[in-house]
Amino acid sequence: MKIVITGANSALGQAILRCGLEQGTTPNALVAAVRSDHAADEIRPLLGEGSSVVKISYDDPDSLDATFRGASAIIHLAGILVERPGSTYKQANVAPARSVVEAAKRCGAEKFVLISATGADETSSNGYYATKGQAEALVRSSGLCYTILRAPLLLGPATEGSAALVRNANRRKAKLIGGGRNFQQPLHVNDLARAAIAAAQPSVASNRTLDLVGPVSLPERELVERAARMLGREVQITSISKGLLTFALSIRRRMSGPGFSADVVEVITADTRLDPAPAASALGIQLTGIDEMIMNSLDHGRRTR
Repeated sequence: MKIVITGANSALGQAILRCGLEQGTTPNALVAAVRSDHAADEIRPLLGEGSSVVKISYDDPDSLDATFRGASAIIHLAGILVERPGSTYKQANVAPARSVVEAAKRCGAEKFVLISATGADETSSNGYYATKGQAEALVRSSGLCYTILRAPLLLGPATEGSAALVRNANRRKAKLIGGGRNFQQPLHVNDLARAAIAAAQPSVASNRTLDLVGPVSLPERELVERAARMLGREVQITSISKGLLTFALSIRRRMSGPGFSADVVEVITADTRLDPAPAASALGIQLTGIDEMIMNSLDHGRRTR
């Protein structure tokens, strides 16, 4: 079974490739689709037997068609949380999804898996949530058999969530927006990787949108405190005013353009309290426990420092 992964150099893309290696005799041939030679070189060591890496452009239908031809499934990962000059939410979250969906249709893919975000809603006033919702709408209206996986904060190797957790747990004082009282429900990146591979099967979670969240919802400050205790440390949590930060970022955006924004603050401080059982059951996966997630993040942090 040929499965194409777009955005394969991301933390999740690399996790999917690692899962492919761990499966050993898996019948899946994973095609890692990336946009640069540097990204291709970065992930080449993660390729298993029968898998490959290709360079694509979302603006070039021919490159997409050549990559997708003969594929049973497409797993689309591309997207951003923080806008940059020349890379807006629409340019990064919507336009590539449109190009990939159209190519998947032309090439007759049996299944389309979209990785989205908890809170995605095309009617939202938040640019990130709105464009994630718009990408979902493109997939649902495509006529393709699909599974949409909405993910929360991800922990595990190479994730931004783990990097932030390690930084905060190693400080004497950790400054968290709103004092870290918002509820997070972190998911291990490897669990999402296994879910994406499972969902690539046409018969699994067909035409469903699933909130795939971790097993425990807890305040962000408690997440940091747990991590610090595992390191044998104590951390004092201090508060950054969410209102003042949002106001300052709104002014900065008007003066300086894209970057860390009020939309990002809303996303990273959103409360996530969802039942993890339906999605895990539909996908046939077991969720990694919160303490194992934290320990894995800390161990990876030690190896990369």
